[in-house]
Amino acid sequence: MHGAPRWACCSGSWLMLSTGILLSAAVLFLGLPGSAEAKECDKPCMNGQCNAATGSCACLPGWVGDQCQHCGGRFRLTGLSGYLTDGPGNYKYKTKCTWLIEGQPNTILRLRFNHFATECSWDHLYVYDGDSIYAPLLAAFRHFYLQSSDSNPQHLSVTAKCFYLTSIFFLLSGPECSIPLPANSSFWNREDYPEGGLARASHKAVVEQGLMWVIGGYVFNASDYQMVKAYNLSSRTWLTLDPSVNTVTPRYGHSLALHEGKIYMYGGKIDSTGNVSSQLWVFHVQNQTWVLLNPQAKEQYAVVGHSAHIVPPAQEGGSHVMLVLFGHCPVYGYISHVQEYDISENSWSLVTTEGALVQGGYGHSSVFDPSTRAIYIHGGYKAFSATKYGLAGDLYKLDVDKKKWTILRDSGFFRYLHTAVIVSGTMLVFGGNTHNDTSMSHGAKCFSSDFLAYSLACDEWTVLPRPDLYHDVNRFGHSAVVMYVFGGFNSLLLNDVLMYTSPSCSAFSSAVTCAQAGPGIHCVWNDPQKACLPWEGSPAGPSQQQLPSFCNTKSYADNERCDQYTDCYSCTANTNVCQWCSGKCLSMGSNCTSDSPLYVCQKKTSCKSCAVDQNCQWDIRNQNCVQLPENVCGENWHLVGNSCLKFITAKDTYDNAKLACRSHNALLASLTTQKKEIFVLADYTPWVGLRKINVSYWCWEDMSPFTNTILQWLPGEPSDAGFCGYLAEPAPSGLKAQTCINPVNGSLCERPANHSAKQCRTPCAMRSTCSECTSSSSECMWCSNMKQCVDSNAYVASFPFGQCMEWYTLSTSENCSGYRTCGQCLDQPGCGWCTDPSNTGKGQCIEGSYRGPHPALNSSMCPSEAKYDWSFIHCPACQCNGHSQCVNESVCEKCEDLTTGRQCESCVSGYYGDPTNGGSCQPCKCNGHASMCNPNNGKCFCTTKGIKGDRCHLCEVESRYQGNPLKGTCYYTLLIDYQFTFSLSQEDDRYYTAINFVATPEEANRDLDMFINASKNFNLNITWATSFTAGTQAGEEIPIVSRSNIKEFKDSFSNENFDFRNNPNITFFVYVSNFTWPIKIQIAFSQHSNFMDLVQFFVTFFSCFLSLLLVAAVVWKIKQSCWASRRREQLLREMQQMASRPFATINVALETDEEPPDLIGGNVKSVPKPIALEPCFGNKAAVLSIFVRLPRGSGGIPPPGQSGLAVASALVDVSQQMCVNFKEKPGGLRSRKQQPAAQPSTCI
Repeated sequence: MHGAPRWACCSGSWLMLSTGILLSAAVLFLGLPGSAEAKECDKPCMNGQCNAATGSCACLPGWVGDQCQHCGGRFRLTGLSGYLTDGPGNYKYKTKCTWLIEGQPNTILRLRFNHFATECSWDHLYVYDGDSIYAPLLAAFRHFYLQSSDSNPQHLSVTAKCFYLTSIFFLLSGPECSIPLPANSSFWNREDYPEGGLARASHKAVVEQGLMWVIGGYVFNASDYQMVKAYNLSSRTWLTLDPSVNTVTPRYGHSLALHEGKIYMYGGKIDSTGNVSSQLWVFHVQNQTWVLLNPQAKEQYAVVGHSAHIVPPAQEGGSHVMLVLFGHCPVYGYISHVQEYDISENSWSLVTTEGALVQGGYGHSSVFDPSTRAIYIHGGYKAFSATKYGLAGDLYKLDVDKKKWTILRDSGFFRYLHTAVIVSGTMLVFGGNTHNDTSMSHGAKCFSSDFLAYSLACDEWTVLPRPDLYHDVNRFGHSAVVMYVFGGFNSLLLNDVLMYTSPSCSAFSSAVTCAQAGPGIHCVWNDPQKACLPWEGSPAGPSQQQLPSFCNTKSYADNERCDQYTDCYSCTANTNVCQWCSGKCLSMGSNCTSDSPLYVCQKKTSCKSCAVDQNCQWDIRNQNCVQLPENVCGENWHLVGNSCLKFITAKDTYDNAKLACRSHNALLASLTTQKKEIFVLADYTPWVGLRKINVSYWCWEDMSPFTNTILQWLPGEPSDAGFCGYLAEPAPSGLKAQTCINPVNGSLCERPANHSAKQCRTPCAMRSTCSECTSSSSECMWCSNMKQCVDSNAYVASFPFGQCMEWYTLSTSENCSGYRTCGQCLDQPGCGWCTDPSNTGKGQCIEGSYRGPHPALNSSMCPSEAKYDWSFIHCPACQCNGHSQCVNESVCEKCEDLTTGRQCESCVSGYYGDPTNGGSCQPCKCNGHASMCNPNNGKCFCTTKGIKGDRCHLCEVESRYQGNPLKGTCYYTLLIDYQFTFSLSQEDDRYYTAINFVATPEEANRDLDMFINASKNFNLNITWATSFTAGTQAGEEIPIVSRSNIKEFKDSFSNENFDFRNNPNITFFVYVSNFTWPIKIQIAFSQHSNFMDLVQFFVTFFSCFLSLLLVAAVVWKIKQSCWASRRREQLLREMQQMASRPFATINVALETDEEPPDLIGGNVKSVPKPIALEPCFGNKAAVLSIFVRLPRGSGGIPPPGQSGLAVASALVDVSQQMCVNFKEKPGGLRSRKQQPAAQPSTCI
């Protein structure tokens, strides 16, 4: 994972396997000392013995872990056979193990993997042909293996090879050339070449006149490196070239492009220095010589992992250009630009493209199709943001004439360092690295033999059968030319050639079989010729716009497929038939209104690349590139590229237009970029800052020359009569010359963008030391063995072949000499330990091998004749760090020089330093406020609460402590009449044994009382002085109290005895000491009167009493007012309710005394009836009201002052009604008289 692995394989007497990984648990361990298991240990000790005294495992040399289950050192194996293992289970974080296998001379050493698994691209097992990492590297194993291999590539088992016989109907293949293959089927062949200097990866190849020229590439060892190789395709042999072709510095990850017998090589990484080149070399094939070009360049990127193609002109008379696509630049990150080299002009420029916003990457594949005049780019390793990176399966198309990007259907197979070629209208993609860090990938992870086909006509992907060649052909970093696959990397550097032959359309004799040809080719039946022809060469080929008949009909994409596009440019420039709408990308089948695209900066993944464009600004906090607001230039100004532009519509002369621009602190615009030209609206023909200086020289207002490239003079221009230029808009827009005094409709002003660009940090690639690389940022990683600093998102792109053995994000030693102990020294694969003859364990860590120091086994650095001892596998038994003699070989007799420990590796208490390897110890410098300090850095553990600092030289002023620890101590300032509690229970309080307080009386006529208590015993001392100012005493402190081993104390200090009145600054000092952690302390100072003041008491009492009465009266009055108000409101509501009751009139018949009531005739009702009947709820009871005549005097008149009538009410039952007309009456005259009926429904 983080400590990179290492291995080695050799044909000789030494083999070194150095690893920073662990092998899988499936590998058993034999040939090393067996396990020891003891009852005293909780878990069995797998590679060690149980220490009965400690109950833990004592591991054998080379093993670590609580059960000695992980390898963690170096092993020397001398047997004729044996096993290697890292232990059971998965390997642990940052593990490094080394095996040194000592074989017999002139024998072959075979290395077979029963099971091997690591994290791809990060962890490796390195194999060296020798006894150190300075020996030739043979392999860098990674990922997963279940196979056997020979440790020496020159002694690999070789199976029979077959040279196929070309025939139009059948071919022969197989180990014995006995398998007939029809020509309508594809097949593979493989040729292996054991000669030295061939094996390589990330090289490039082109074909010229039957020769495949292979240039550059990464190799393990540069001793037999050959920069240029040539392979004869017809004879299948490698040619011998003149050694002068190898004069160019070796590099890999570059690009090649062939034009008129010249091979153009651009960029690439020089492995010896780690630098990425921007050089452009030309190799002349005819005379086999190199020439370094020095083209002019306004903008140019040094890149690695890019691709390049020669593009012929679309029309006669044009010039050939070389387009360089994408790649990785150490300074600017992953490049998404297209660089253009004009061969005739010998100049570089950046191509301004339109269409989709594509994301550039490292290690993609690309092909140029002359029939469609487009470049197709697939895959690559990309950074999607500053912190998110990985593989991609995208497919882009660049129209080289329109300079327009289109996103095609992605393959679904993520990969990088693969290859692609075009055969019969199909792009064939082979191999690559498909491991996507922690995510799952398709097929093999690290090394793939996937074979994919993309139909240019149908925009469809097809998975073709993998090569079946009885050999492992998985690889990445190879080269391919139509279609010969050479070299590559699969833990070993390969030197074989794979040859793929696709089906031939001419082999199909009928229209049906022709239409069904494939996979990998498209054929069209030609009726007039009665022949099956390749689609790209037929009349219905790429020149036709309609979809070929062999393609599936396309349908509208669903919204899920369109959701992957986050900007309008990419949404509207792809083959998924999407549209941009309201900030989202939707399928064309969705209803939507039109929307305008916005400029986005999200494709820029580094601060440097973001800062290049002033439309963008780097957000340091979120580590992304954001777009600047449009009003950054001001009102009515427009941000275009790196400039602010504004139209002035007034019709004026050139000079007046210039003055108008100057009034805005601007100049007439210099249209030196295509963005500025496109921005100019078609509604105006404005003045621009172009002026004629002399007879033949025109220049812009910013004094840059007019080169007549982006902007063109219109036909017939410039006219001799004109000395100033303006932009006309006939199609196409162009420049016209006009006399400067003639008014023109409008002018275009320009000024620099005024936003303040934030300074970017130094790019990782420009940091030269480990401390600089890992300081103040986490985006950089330091590779120790390569001495390089790289971006964290570019680690895989920087070291694709395991070149980095170990990386760090924190500062560490850059050389072996920085390690001070033998254990630290031997933990580094390239270091050994040289012990001096003092027999004290003192020595020096030096780069070296098993036999001695490096370079060239320099014995003078560790001379054995002077009794120096070299250790490489295990440390010497005596390890006393130069502070003691060893007895019994390993026991330190007596640690001197203020050191302690089993190996005298630590300083005694009260001292600090690094005593390892003869280092010294220094006394702790704590100003008398601490007896101990950190043994490594000397930071003091202050014993007095309130004192801080590495040297106990400061007071915690922010916590109310004051004083001067350099002259005295620090005190906590107490307030009078407050109680303070101090809880010293945190881990940071462990070393405190004292705390000091200070208090000053506030009143001069009252005594000062104090008390203190604690949860544990303490010593107490109290003194006083006439003043205290910032820790200095004015006069000598006078002791008052001294107590030892107490928990509580109380006392009172008389204002008369201490004369508070004449000593207004009198100060009391309290020293609490000799307590242990943890503790809780409470302390308080107070001043109060000794006698009761009766006058003050009564005044206070009555004042309070009268105040309470007054408050009570006010409250009662308020309560009464509220009650009266509520009563009035209630009466008003009742009166309103009574007034709203229903009413009616009644007739009342009053009888007189002259005649009995029953003798009155006529219609007068003689039966009494109620005047009102108010039913109750439920209608079972009611309130009945009647008139009652009161007693009256003679004449029927009531007495004076009284009423003759009254209203009487009663509650009556109305549930059982018995009306009076149903009652039986007694006989007689009275009974025969007719009775009036009672009121209906009323019973009395």
